[in-house]
Amino acid sequence: MVMEYRFIKYEVKENGIVVLTLANPASLNALNSATLQEINHFVMNLPSEASLLVITGEGKAFVAGADISEMADFAPEQGLEFGRFGSEVFKRIEDLPIPVIAAINGFALGGGCELAMACDIRVASAKARFGQPEVKLGIIPGFSGTYRLAKLVGQGYAKEMIYSGRMIDAAEALRVGLVSHVVEPEELLPYVFALAEDIVANAPIAVRYAKECINRNYDMSAADSIELESQLFSKCFATEDQKNGMKAFMEKTKPEFKNR
Repeated sequence: MVMEYRFIKYEVKENGIVVLTLANPASLNALNSATLQEINHFVMNLPSEASLLVITGEGKAFVAGADISEMADFAPEQGLEFGRFGSEVFKRIEDLPIPVIAAINGFALGGGCELAMACDIRVASAKARFGQPEVKLGIIPGFSGTYRLAKLVGQGYAKEMIYSGRMIDAAEALRVGLVSHVVEPEELLPYVFALAEDIVANAPIAVRYAKECINRNYDMSAADSIELESQLFSKCFATEDQKNGMKAFMEKTKPEFKNR
């Protein structure tokens, strides 16, 4: 299904690295229903060669939040539909079989912070700012923010961020584990692309299995999580990539992974 995008754009780079850019800087890339529809369509129709997805924003914001002008007159039923759809889109991103890196170039507030948290890895510009300021508008996070923020930074700090609605800077986000790296603004995309190249150089099936283990273990018992890891570890030995990787290691040559 072909869809013409108004609020997002994408580029396929070398080695299947795909860059999705939120491209409505006049609104600080605010998430309205149309933007969420476009993101959803894109994620469900990723280019076949995609090996890794980078998500970033155009202008001075990653995503400054959901579109308040759209939400202002919602009835409860509309709020339920909007929140559920946003959460579904972000869960779809989280569940992609390829790694997803958020290159956070500026404000990541409300739905923007929630979008970043749905990604596997978060790298921030030193100018980035984070927050869940929904209580200042009389609402709470609606795109799974209460769930993912507590997982990433712990319940105590998540409660402080959400109850106060305060913004934190990139250094604080790094300190509490909300992001993995902070770099200067001009270094953000080069750093992310270098990290992406390191990831896609590895065995794609192994990376996919590792992602599945990590993503699922939060909602499983320790025993079930360890058993899942054992099962997926064993499945690696049915792949050509495992044979090629170990052979190359023993022969001190570069492996050629074929995703099979």
